[in-house]
Amino acid sequence: MLRTFTCIMCPKGCEVEAEFADGRILSVNGNDCPKGKDYVTQELTNPMRNIATSVLVEGGEMELASVRLNRPIPKAKIFEVMEQIKKVKVNAPVTVGQVVLPNVLSLGSDVIITKQVDKA
Repeated sequence: MLRTFTCIMCPKGCEVEAEFADGRILSVNGNDCPKGKDYVTQELTNPMRNIATSVLVEGGEMELASVRLNRPIPKAKIFEVMEQIKKVKVNAPVTVGQVVLPNVLSLGSDVIITKQVDKA
């Protein structure tokens, strides 16, 4: 089977074609750097994603604080992780880099604050 990817590892955005069969990658072509091959290989064998969303802040100057994961998680776990993040409420103040959900679902990734919210 042949599949085309747009590499997102650098601004160039190479169109990379991968041929694969029976769970094996047979060839990868079109990437201008090694990152393209690595990206396509990961997408075919173990796709990973990062999440950016927000959590509720109680007693803050804003009701929400933006958060993200500090490292990617398996794509198949996104909805389970989002269910955990939805349960999080923090008390103001919160600071950038503050961990609000450590090691979510034991995946080795923390949910961290990316926007400071001071007390109201």
